Amino acid sequence: MPWFQGFEETTYPIPGGWVHARTGGKRSKPALVLLHGFPQTHVMWHRVAQQLRDDYFLVLPDLRGYGDAPKPAGDPNHGNYSKRAMAQDVIALMAGLNKPQFHLCGHDRGARVAHRLALDHPDRVWKLALIDIAPTLDMYEATDMAFAKAYYHWFHLIQPAPLPERMIGGDARMYLLAKLGGWGAGGIAHLEPEALGEYERCFCRAESIHAACEDYRASAGIDLEHDRTSRAQGAKIACDTLVLWGEKGLVGKKFQPLELWRAQCAGKVTGSALPAGHFIPEELPAPVADALRGFFG
Repeated sequence: MPWFQGFEETTYPIPGGWVHARTGGKRSKPALVLLHGFPQTHVMWHRVAQQLRDDYFLVLPDLRGYGDAPKPAGDPNHGNYSKRAMAQDVIALMAGLNKPQFHLCGHDRGARVAHRLALDHPDRVWKLALIDIAPTLDMYEATDMAFAKAYYHWFHLIQPAPLPERMIGGDARMYLLAKLGGWGAGGIAHLEPEALGEYERCFCRAESIHAACEDYRASAGIDLEHDRTSRAQGAKIACDTLVLWGEKGLVGKKFQPLELWRAQCAGKVTGSALPAGHFIPEELPAPVADALRGFFG
């Protein structure tokens, strides 16, 4: 299938800014929002989206700070890159598209945004799918040598600006390729050339590197505050949730994804490992599409 044939790429105004996204599929079908992760953009969903286009109205936004989305300088408390703020961007986008309720799937950082969105806006999400993450709070609290070595970027990117920005900016393309080929992926052969070109175009800029750092600084600060408050209040994900993770990645080796997510969900939690590394939607697009279709219906 030609690159995103049948999809429309547009900038959508929302209060206080805009969201850049692709939409496609069938408008009469249920809406499905697909959220990407670090260090990528919405184009990571290309192969999955082409397989789901007949079943859903698909919405693929760039998260704040990534792709062609706004990249503001970080606030002192990094609140403008909190998962709550990013989730609000998605809520505003879907309201503008006249699709206020939707299915939601996120990978990596996008899954963390999806988690917060489902907590803050339970009436908006029919079903939720989370790909290759455990809850942020649980992951930080279980930090040990193995986790720190595998996910060193969690601790590098949160250092005060401009240290990590300057270090990454010294050879941004090399850093990007190292990330895209790591975490069990075994290289970058799974990437479409068009997608790799987009990742290089969008990530290898000073404002993009700063935004990515701000995303992680928020996760290590204000996002943890939000998560602890939610847990103290007994808040749980209300809808049924699908959890997928890669056999070759860290999440399944270090954590118990189903057990951890069942503790955070009031709905039914199902899922399994897939024979992939971290970048599962690009490594195994057909199995991911089948799993999502089977779950969302």
